[in-house]
Amino acid sequence: MHLKLPPVVVCLLAAVCMFGLDRFLPFGEFDFTGRIYFIYLFLMLGGAIGVVAVIQFIRKQTTVNPTKPETVSKLVINGLYRFTRNPMYLGLLLVLLAWGVFLGNAFNTLIAAGFVSYMNRFQILPEEEALAQTFGSEYAAYLKNVRRWF
Repeated sequence: MHLKLPPVVVCLLAAVCMFGLDRFLPFGEFDFTGRIYFIYLFLMLGGAIGVVAVIQFIRKQTTVNPTKPETVSKLVINGLYRFTRNPMYLGLLLVLLAWGVFLGNAFNTLIAAGFVSYMNRFQILPEEEALAQTFGSEYAAYLKNVRRWF
């Protein structure tokens, strides 16, 4: 497994980068009517999706440790996992987007896109490799039917 950092740490680093970009980039600021509602919407959706996804793993009695996907004991493909293969990471992304909207700098979307790119390459692909080895054709069928993010 070639995972470097836990996803929560990656999200926190992205959030710190967003803060720095907002403080030091002299342009890109935005504001709009109802911005606070978007912040709350993204926060609530992200938090709810993340919590429900973790609960689904716990109920199936399988690991939620993202740095050791080879230790997974059961494939979770119901509930939120019928719509997205990575609801925990989708939840982190939504929280990150809420933070970006709160900061109000349009260039923070580039950092959010970087988060998605990093997660795809260094977290999700290694997880998918481990799950394919563990669950074989059942996981291959799941990959064909459910998209990675949403």
